[in-house]
Amino acid sequence: MAANVQENIYEQIEETTENIYERPYDSNKEPKYENQGASKEILDEPLYSMVNHPSPEYMNTRRTSQEEGHSSSSSESGEQLESEIVASLPNGDGYESSSSDETRDPCDDQPSLASDDLLMAYSLPEDRSPEPEEVVDYSLKDVENSPVEETPAAIDPNQPNIALYVKAGCDGESIGNCPFSQRLFMILWLKGVVFNVTTVDLKRKPADLHNLAPGTHPPFLTFNGEVKTDINKIEEFLEEVLAPPKYPKLAARHRESNTAGNDIFAKFSAFIKNTKPDANEGLKSVLTKALKKLDDYLNSPLPDEVDADSMEEEKASDRKFLDGNELTLADCNLLPKLHIVKVVAKKYRNYDIPTDLTGVWRYLNNAYAQEEFTNTCAADNEIELAYKDVARKLAK
Repeated sequence: MAANVQENIYEQIEETTENIYERPYDSNKEPKYENQGASKEILDEPLYSMVNHPSPEYMNTRRTSQEEGHSSSSSESGEQLESEIVASLPNGDGYESSSSDETRDPCDDQPSLASDDLLMAYSLPEDRSPEPEEVVDYSLKDVENSPVEETPAAIDPNQPNIALYVKAGCDGESIGNCPFSQRLFMILWLKGVVFNVTTVDLKRKPADLHNLAPGTHPPFLTFNGEVKTDINKIEEFLEEVLAPPKYPKLAARHRESNTAGNDIFAKFSAFIKNTKPDANEGLKSVLTKALKKLDDYLNSPLPDEVDADSMEEEKASDRKFLDGNELTLADCNLLPKLHIVKVVAKKYRNYDIPTDLTGVWRYLNNAYAQEEFTNTCAADNEIELAYKDVARKLAK
């Protein structure tokens, strides 16, 4: 019988009378496949599924505008005007928290893992003996619910479950202007504990946050499900339960470090709220004196910096922070307020911290080099917006 040749767009196969399945299996022969050399317009199917593992967000954010109450007072002298303004401030140290009690749930759902993937499936005979019934299937098949193996992260059963709620900025997402929120944020960061942070938009009032801490404004936190709202008590509690050797001790060694600069924010509030041009210079002078007092403390050597056996003259201190070269609870309290003073006084009164206060500037610059401070601090424009209606214009 004459050999007939049939053309195929992919390859040519010579048809003979010989049964191709009776030939011995040649393992060295290169197999041919359909579509070999076909147009590159044919898209390649992936051989394996690609799964993106979502990493949890460290912080869910919301934004809000801060609504601060105003207090005005009148006095003929700078000192009398300052005392009246400070006495009218709600928080004692001159800081006004937002009066809005509207919040919104800032928690977003995490993306889920992919469950359906295309995988290459094929079967091979158990041995290489020629069996016509066994053919190789090179087709792609859907595999439902393909398992994705993940290595679970090691979870410390003794690790506390901590969630910190802080005030959101004007966009409802970023960190808002609140020195008390930053104070707790810094403490938890310095402790090295794992915790979640949620910024709360005070313009909205989600039911879950309202039920969690009714009548409470940020900052507050939950510790193993227990809600804690008092700032000073939270600080004491964290220092007690997150203690050495697992967590560092943050309390200052010297009592004076806890009170250094504690009157600066009140002097600043009186200065920034004043509307009388005649009292402006007097209030500015009072603020500068409070900063000078802090500068003297920062430049004075601490007892452990003094060498009692040395015959040399005592030198000025070059320590980084209030109580030494490490951040302490005292710094977590003062630094957020001192930064607000620097930003707002410059914006609305064109007042700069005097350059001859070398201790104060060394203190601030060292803080700006620490991620525990910079990553917990509100942006400068956020601070300026928060004081837009608080900083009074001087009457002409």
